[in-house]
Amino acid sequence: MFDRRLIQYFDWWLIGLTLALGAVGFALIYSAVNAGDAAIQKALYGKQIVWFAIGMTAMVLTFIFNYRLMDQWGGVIYLISIILLVFVLINGKLVSGSRRWLEIGPLTIQPSELVKISVILILSKYYSKRASIRGFTLKYLFIPMVIVFIPFLLIVKQPDLGTALLIVLIASSITVYVKIERKTMIWLIGSGAVLVSLAWFFLLKAYQKQRILTFLDPDRDPLGTGYHIIQSKIAIGSGMIFGKGFLKGTQNALSFLPEQHTDFILSVLAEEWGFAGTGFVLILYMLLLVWGLNIAHGCRDTFGTILAVGITAMLFWQVFINVGMVMGLMPVVGVPLPLISYGGSSVVTSLIGIGLLMNISMRRFMVE
Repeated sequence: MFDRRLIQYFDWWLIGLTLALGAVGFALIYSAVNAGDAAIQKALYGKQIVWFAIGMTAMVLTFIFNYRLMDQWGGVIYLISIILLVFVLINGKLVSGSRRWLEIGPLTIQPSELVKISVILILSKYYSKRASIRGFTLKYLFIPMVIVFIPFLLIVKQPDLGTALLIVLIASSITVYVKIERKTMIWLIGSGAVLVSLAWFFLLKAYQKQRILTFLDPDRDPLGTGYHIIQSKIAIGSGMIFGKGFLKGTQNALSFLPEQHTDFILSVLAEEWGFAGTGFVLILYMLLLVWGLNIAHGCRDTFGTILAVGITAMLFWQVFINVGMVMGLMPVVGVPLPLISYGGSSVVTSLIGIGLLMNISMRRFMVE
């Protein structure tokens, strides 16, 4: 029987923030793809509308059933996502030396984006069953580390270091939230420092090292790897307080700004809408993140609380890394701005995550 309280507790604020960010994204993508006359670029705007509609449908399907069912299906969803990652390495679409996409009919999906949700689900399931006041020891963290390491390794192989590191950050945020024993935390920090050193010498490819070195000094290769950061800074600085106006950004219009409709769309925002417009969008993100944490706080079961924290962490790290990246405060790692950057898999994943938040928020009055 349908519970009328689901309508009473429908989260209109969360929907409003989502649609507001989506509207900003449409405006910016329209401006970004109109920088050139190529028909294929302008077609991207129509594709983004289609992907957003698919994402909204997925969001609705995500919040119409009780989120506690995801506790039972988390392992299956994780297994499917791993199979998709393996299939990408075998038969994925090759673009610029990377295999990150699967072609399914007319659609091209990026399974590594969907893996974020599956990792959050299975970690929420694992931690909710074993939560303790003392915190987790290394013994109980072994399984979560394996859960994260498998998709991390498969995504690095594509290669897509940005998404792989993002999954580690999301998992780490969830793990810190559920609490780690002090000795275990010290051991993990020390081991992490050693692994970072080993990764530099044995795991990172030459172009990935170059990105980090360019981040430290963009002028070392101003026409190569440093070009993105330099042009992005020029665009951001030229926008000043109120920007140059919609469709009037010169860095964008003259195609000086690379990847202006994907990873560097915030630079388009800063140039055309200035500090005021950028600040407004960041406030929308802040409200979305605070709302997500508020949903986690109001949830009455451990699984739902950890799940809401994980989804909020996913959104936070994407915004944090993207903003730092376009400002030259972080290396260029190809992390899109959620709900705003062009990208079908990214927007669908973000909307599925928001659908889960909506699900938890609508059922916060229910007790197991």
